[in-house]
Amino acid sequence: MLILLPPSETKHERRRGKPLDLEGLSFPELTSTRVMVAKALAEVSHRDDAAAALGVSPNLADDIARNTRLETAPALPAQDLYTGVLYDALDLGSLDTAALRRARRWVVVVSALYGALRPKDKVAPYRLSMSVNLDGVGPVAATWRDELDPVLTAAAGRGVVVDCRSSTYVAAWTPRGDVARRWVQVRVPGATHMAKHTRGLLTRHLCVAGVDARTPQALEKVAAQAFSTQLTPPEREGRPWVLDVIAP
Repeated sequence: MLILLPPSETKHERRRGKPLDLEGLSFPELTSTRVMVAKALAEVSHRDDAAAALGVSPNLADDIARNTRLETAPALPAQDLYTGVLYDALDLGSLDTAALRRARRWVVVVSALYGALRPKDKVAPYRLSMSVNLDGVGPVAATWRDELDPVLTAAAGRGVVVDCRSSTYVAAWTPRGDVARRWVQVRVPGATHMAKHTRGLLTRHLCVAGVDARTPQALEKVAAQAFSTQLTPPEREGRPWVLDVIAP
């Protein structure tokens, strides 16, 4: 099973520790693109118009400044880096050993800067969205599309792809071929806050339940242990199944 999560805009940071080691991250095939995007991001972030170029508020000067320290800032595991509603609900740090092991094997965060990360990967805090058109790189989502396809296809293996990403991050990788037939988008009715919270709870439940679902129907069966669910078949070939999930 492959559980795809979006990153969060808010991130923790550390004051001490070793800096980022790009060569030590999961999916080493992505290293050259990570280097290219990081260099372009740092250059843009030094400019006076950095906020406009990155599509963020000028009030986020501290976040933008982090982009200029990617090579020297203390790195921390992705499972500690990302914060916010989804990650608070997921709460990886409180999982038992077996569930945490499964999370580290199944969960992948799709990142505009790093491409794809496992929870244990140690990275530097940053501010960048997939929707940005980055000088020297181009549209970030398009830059990652061909790079992510082989590594995430391999990561999916024969299991279900549980897609908890927003549409901005779906643009960076769309499953194809046989993997597309096992692609399930998680949909949560209601406000964005509740949707993020429920996706975090679902991810946690799947890791705790420990069932490596191989079909959308098997995934729904596991999800239905803790949620109200409805599974809808794809509209057409190459489109995802849709799993509606409502927390009790």
